[in-house]
Amino acid sequence: MSELISVLSQATGLSDFDLRAIISNAPDRYKVYYIAKRKGGRREIAQPARELKVLQRALNDSILSKLPVHPAAMAYRPGVSLRRNAQAHSHNGPILKFDFQDFFPSLRAEDWEDYCRRHGVFKDDEDIELSSKIMFRRKNRRSSVLRLAIGAPSSPLLSNILLFDFDENLAKYCDSQKITYTRYADDLTFSAKRTGFLNGVEKFLVKLIKDADHPRIKLNLNKTVLATKKYKRMVTGLILTNDGKVSLGQLRKRNMRAGVHQWILGNLSEADTCRLAGHLAFAEDIEPDFVARLTVKYGAQVIAEIKMAYRRRVL
Repeated sequence: MSELISVLSQATGLSDFDLRAIISNAPDRYKVYYIAKRKGGRREIAQPARELKVLQRALNDSILSKLPVHPAAMAYRPGVSLRRNAQAHSHNGPILKFDFQDFFPSLRAEDWEDYCRRHGVFKDDEDIELSSKIMFRRKNRRSSVLRLAIGAPSSPLLSNILLFDFDENLAKYCDSQKITYTRYADDLTFSAKRTGFLNGVEKFLVKLIKDADHPRIKLNLNKTVLATKKYKRMVTGLILTNDGKVSLGQLRKRNMRAGVHQWILGNLSEADTCRLAGHLAFAEDIEPDFVARLTVKYGAQVIAEIKMAYRRRVL
């Protein structure tokens, strides 16, 4: 029995026969649907079948969780939040941001297979092939290319693993140039004390991507942003203030204040109340002083009841 099949059998209780039956056509076991993007267009979500999701989670726990993720990778890590990603840049001045194009689908099974062989993840090629079938999706039956799916539970951690060498090389360059670098999924952020320190980043980044055989990722240069303290500096949706703090931003706070007021008047639906409770929970993590001020203004009971409405719906 292959080592991987043995591990999955212990984790799931499934037999060798049942596991191989699922894996044999795993790349095709996805339900596809689309959600609207915030700035227009649609994003494809590929939801794995229940039995495949069980194997992906088992692989996450038994194999992927033991592989290194670079400290610069801020997304999909327990205990690492959006706030920590933004805070890394709060002590600097200008920020430079880049975005990957079609990030998850650009990561392919051959990238994972190359990683496995270089790092000795499995002892034989059969386990490499089996793990690829479990974690990567075929877009249609005519395609021979397996790509990472948005919607699979193994995809987030695997994306960080496959970009370890990329993050390591980029972080070393940034350290040598007195630049702070973080990556939150497909969002790359660079910051420094002065704009001049950032002048060489794009050239180095483009060359690093061009020279890499695995993974073959692309930049969406239309989303490149350079912002200084004269303008609003935003990192993964959070505002960097000029006094070195991380803020929700005035628009978010104004909407939450209005939401609490409307809830008191009885004008919020159950769904809107749940959304407001989620925003308040997010605000407590990012800017707890703001929630404290809301509590003083509207009363602790009001804030508690809004949160309770959300808990009742979840339960």
